Amino acid sequence: MILLQVNQLSKSFGVEPILENIKLEVQERDRIALVGRNGAGKSTLLKVIAGEYSYDTGEIMKSKDVRIGYLAQDSGLESNETIWQEMLSVFEGLQEQERKLRQMEIEMGAEHILNDPVAYERLLKTYDQAQHDFKDEGGYQYEANIRSVLHGMRFYPDDYSRRIQTLSGGQRTRLALAKMLLQAPDLLILDEPTNHLDIDTLSWLESYLSGYRGAVLIVSHDRYFLDQVVSVVYELSRNQCRKFTGNYTKYLEQKAALYEQEMKQFEQQQEEIAKMQDFIQRNIARATTTKRAQSVRKRLEKVDRIDRPDGEERSTVLSFPIEKQSGNDVLQVSDLAIGYSEPVSTHITFRLQRGESLALVGPNGIGKSTLLKVLVGRLAPLFGEFRFGTGVSIGYYDQEQAELNDRNRVIDEIWNEWPLMREQEVRSVLGQFLFSGDDVFKLVHELSGGERGRLALAKLKLRKTNVLVLDEPTNHLDLDSKMVLENALVDYEGTLLFVSHDRYFIDRVATRVIEMSANGVTDYLGDYSYYLEKKAEQEEIARLEAEEAKLAKIMPQKIDKEAQKEEKRRKQELERLEQQIGQFEARSAEIEQLLCEPEIFNDIPKATALSAERDQLEHDLLVLMEQWEQLEQ
Repeated sequence: MILLQVNQLSKSFGVEPILENIKLEVQERDRIALVGRNGAGKSTLLKVIAGEYSYDTGEIMKSKDVRIGYLAQDSGLESNETIWQEMLSVFEGLQEQERKLRQMEIEMGAEHILNDPVAYERLLKTYDQAQHDFKDEGGYQYEANIRSVLHGMRFYPDDYSRRIQTLSGGQRTRLALAKMLLQAPDLLILDEPTNHLDIDTLSWLESYLSGYRGAVLIVSHDRYFLDQVVSVVYELSRNQCRKFTGNYTKYLEQKAALYEQEMKQFEQQQEEIAKMQDFIQRNIARATTTKRAQSVRKRLEKVDRIDRPDGEERSTVLSFPIEKQSGNDVLQVSDLAIGYSEPVSTHITFRLQRGESLALVGPNGIGKSTLLKVLVGRLAPLFGEFRFGTGVSIGYYDQEQAELNDRNRVIDEIWNEWPLMREQEVRSVLGQFLFSGDDVFKLVHELSGGERGRLALAKLKLRKTNVLVLDEPTNHLDLDSKMVLENALVDYEGTLLFVSHDRYFIDRVATRVIEMSANGVTDYLGDYSYYLEKKAEQEEIARLEAEEAKLAKIMPQKIDKEAQKEEKRRKQELERLEQQIGQFEARSAEIEQLLCEPEIFNDIPKATALSAERDQLEHDLLVLMEQWEQLEQ
């Protein structure tokens, strides 16, 4: 079933077209990614579909009663309620149904209803139907659903009573996503939902969206996330939209193959056109071949010419040269504790050698960014020490780009630090980072997140340091810019220490991974895939050890219970044997008495039978006595 269709949609801001003749279709349970460069119009298209922006031409058709949920990027939840109260508000309808059920239960116990069989039966029937509806709509599990989603978003029972207005921006953004997931619209539109999520939360969200009952339309720059979740990709490029089937990796493969095919068709047509033009030029003036040349010219005029296929849009040109190499020992961290008023992580100890590329990973709030700020001198450690080696020069990339002056022009951000550079040189550097023409005169506060990131990277390139300390360098970068940055860092001849939640980026760049916790770090020598493999192995070992410990605790109890059961069986068997022995002994004594009586003694057949019975009893008594003796021992 088709939930939504976008047909021939166009949108402009002023005279500048943003979207032209866009076609897009969303069916039930679709998992769609919208990809493209920063500024391609992805967020604009989502806002148009969600009804937050108008459009100039075209149409958007929606199925009747389709519910659309839209979450803009970095849109934090605003509320005066507690976390739990705000999440409960999603299920006000179910809570009202629950109140009605309780009211009907009270009425069914009322005397006037109990004394009126017709009214009681009518109320009971209404109650049964209401209870059935309540169950079908999830009335008995909505609180469990709230707990599950909050847990996935890293909110725990101790957090439920916290006021939302006291949370950080990142926490409110995660909470807004949690609320949207609980609302479960038919079409879930998410613009950069992976911002502010740590790696574990990203994995949980991937799993949740894969099983989501509605359709999902996503803008994300996280390639690993897109590969795991989506099955359809729409690419926005040069104001146009093109559909590809498959995840992000399949999209790249299809796009490359399509470009190659279109280029081949274009070149073949150009070759045919050249041959026809050559034939016309050589034969149009000759009387014997003029007619044939004119015929070829007519055919040439009717050719539906193929436009040269557009290649990749212009990309950032990026490298990080170094002025001089550092010594082999770059950094030594010893028993460091970091935080503000209270430590968030302690006993941090590790070394960094020249040429290594070290990724710091761990849950949000564990102090990854704080550690980087301590190492570059922006914060003081709470205790412990660290020391950089000889010849180390540090370039620091702050995810908040706090060093950029919002009142400066883009060109001034370079000139203020390198005043001897000529304007042409500055423009050349900025041009490599896609600042061209009048873009260099923009004020920094007018720049988008991606543009600010590119400007910070341009300054980092010019510093030519031999150690790069990078805090979330891929934030706000489009997928193409991320790839360019990855290639530059892979080729970097210095040493890298970075924090990132982009798993694909970590996998490509890192040669070593350190996982931070509240009580220290765990070191993994290898890329992100190796880290995941080793962590899974360690978790499996821990699980087996926990099971063994549990069994070790349970087994003595089980053995003790078995012993008690066995002792009970032994006593029961002893009692049975003693009872049987007593019966046999009584019968044997009775037979002895009978054999002494004259009427039995003189009755040879009867006396013989009784004697045989007595002998058998004596034999059976010996067997029973042996069994009793064994059990008694």
